Amino acid sequence: MKSKRLVGALTLLIGVVVLSSNASASVVAVGVGAFGAGTTLIDFTGLADGTEVNGLTVSGVQFSYIVGGSPLNGAVVIDDGPGITNNITPPNIVSLGNNTGILRVTLPGPATMFGYGYALLTLTPVSDATSIALFDGTTAVGTLSYAGEPDPTFTGGFAGIQSTLAFNRIDITFNSVEAAAFAVDDVRFNATGNAVPEPSSMLLLSAGLAVLVILTAREPEPPSA
Repeated sequence: MKSKRLVGALTLLIGVVVLSSNASASVVAVGVGAFGAGTTLIDFTGLADGTEVNGLTVSGVQFSYIVGGSPLNGAVVIDDGPGITNNITPPNIVSLGNNTGILRVTLPGPATMFGYGYALLTLTPVSDATSIALFDGTTAVGTLSYAGEPDPTFTGGFAGIQSTLAFNRIDITFNSVEAAAFAVDDVRFNATGNAVPEPSSMLLLSAGLAVLVILTAREPEPPSA
């Protein structure tokens, strides 16, 4: 009888673990100051103007530019525009022509924090200047959008995100209606891959462990023959 209860308790605990692993991520915006020791910084130093960004790999990080579901060459390159802002220092990524695509960043391993400085070719505030979509492979993890302000002249800022679940792919988009071009610099991420447990998942796991202990302790062993 005790063995049956033990099996039931273990089944419950496995279910709790599965629920925990399938929990959706919580994502929050973070500033550049959140990226401390162990952070990888890509500032594109040493890359020549005109370097193609679609297919570019820097420090194990692959950059691609997707338009209409397909990679597009010639639309995003390394350049020195728009010049120095609070979050851009040439050389940096700049869009040429088609700025409606997805700047896809594929990391060499899992991370829980990611960020970048950006600028838009406009001088006025934009409420949805840039958006970040996180993925673990092809599984969506979470998304956030960021408002841009004059930085100090061109609209921009720093877009940073932290997730409770690890991710290894980031899709970045920019407001192509409000601005005809974008720039990106100082890409940062932590390569730890150590996700912060969801509080609700931890509660479920603790409850499952408690049930397991109670059920196995309350049922007495049958007397030996």
